[in-house]
Amino acid sequence: MPDKIPSRARVADIAAAAGVSTATVDRVLNRRPGVRSATMQKVMRAAAELDYLPEADLYQAIQPRPMQLVFLLPPRSNRYMQMLGDYIGFAEEQLAPFNVRCKYHHIEGFNPHVLAQRLLHYGRQADGVAFMALEHPLVREAVNALVDAGVHVLTLISDLSNSRRAAYVGMDNRAAGRTAGYLLARFLGPERLNAGGPRTPAKIAMIAGSLSYRGHEEREMGFQHALEEMCPQVQVVGLREGHDDADTNYKQARTLLEQYPDLAGMYNIGGASDGVGRALKESGRDQKVVFIGHGLTPDTRGLLIDGTLDAVLTQHPQNMVMNCVRIFGNLRARRDVLAAVEAVRISVILRENLP
Repeated sequence: MPDKIPSRARVADIAAAAGVSTATVDRVLNRRPGVRSATMQKVMRAAAELDYLPEADLYQAIQPRPMQLVFLLPPRSNRYMQMLGDYIGFAEEQLAPFNVRCKYHHIEGFNPHVLAQRLLHYGRQADGVAFMALEHPLVREAVNALVDAGVHVLTLISDLSNSRRAAYVGMDNRAAGRTAGYLLARFLGPERLNAGGPRTPAKIAMIAGSLSYRGHEEREMGFQHALEEMCPQVQVVGLREGHDDADTNYKQARTLLEQYPDLAGMYNIGGASDGVGRALKESGRDQKVVFIGHGLTPDTRGLLIDGTLDAVLTQHPQNMVMNCVRIFGNLRARRDVLAAVEAVRISVILRENLP
C-alpha cells in the first residue's frame, strides 16, 4: 500500500502550535487588526513550520496592510499640480517598497469651505492625507478632526499655522521670495533700477495665486524684504491675485502693463505663468520686462527658451511625493517624522541650465 499523503495543516493545528486561539490565527492570516506584533510572529512561525502557506504567501501575510494615502491637489489648470498628480498616478512601481497605495484628487483649492469638506471626506477614507493648505479656521479644524480620528495629515507646498499636521513638505517659501527678489534686482541691474532718477523709480508688480495661501504670503514678504535691502528706490506698484489660472493671470498682467507703461519687472508668486507670458508677448514687452516665476512645466520651459521668462524657482514633484511617502512610513513605524527625509531644495532654472 502506498504511504498515506499527509493532510494539510488546519487552523486548529496552527493555534495549538502557537498557543493561541483559532480566532487569533484567523485574524493574523487574514491580516485583520487587533493582534500584537509578538503574537503575530508566533502564529506565522507556526504556520511556516506546518507548511500551511507557501513562502511567498507567508511573506505577504506578515507584511502590514498597505497604507492608504490620498493627495488633494488644486485644479488641473495649475500645470505644476497636474504634473504632481500625474507622477503620483504613474509612480506605483517606485512606491512599492514603501507598502503604500496612493491616490490623488484635484479639488477646488481657493474656497476654504469646499477644501475643508473635501479634506474630511477623503481623509476619513485613508490612513494619511497630504494637501495644499489654505490659511483658514475651517481648514485648521478639519485637519485637527482628522488627527483626532487617527489620520496622519501633511501640508504640501503651503503650510498651515497652529494646526496639528504632522509635517510640512515643501520649499522655504520666504527664502524663495527673497531669491526671486535677488534675481530680479540682479537682472535689472543698476542702470535700469536708477534710469528714471529718484522721482520716477523703477516699478515692479506681483501676481499671487492667493494670499490665503501662507506660502504665497511668505514669498511676497521675502520678495519685498529683499528688494528693500538691495534696491530701496524700487516701487512695488501692485499685488494682484490670479488664483493660479492662466486666463485670470493674463487679464491681471494686461491690466498692470496698461496701467504702468514703464513697468520694469514682474514676479508671479504662484502658478500659471503662461498667462502672464501671453500678456507680455501681446504687449510687445516680453523682452523688456524682467519676469520671474515658479514651477518648471512645459509652459514655463517654453517661456524660458524664448526669453519671455528670465528665471523659474521650482521644487521637483518626484522629491515632494517621495518625501511625503517617507514621512507617512515614519509615522506608521513610530520613527522620527523626518528620518531619512531630505529638505526640499529651491532649484533656480534659467534658459542655459534647463534639465
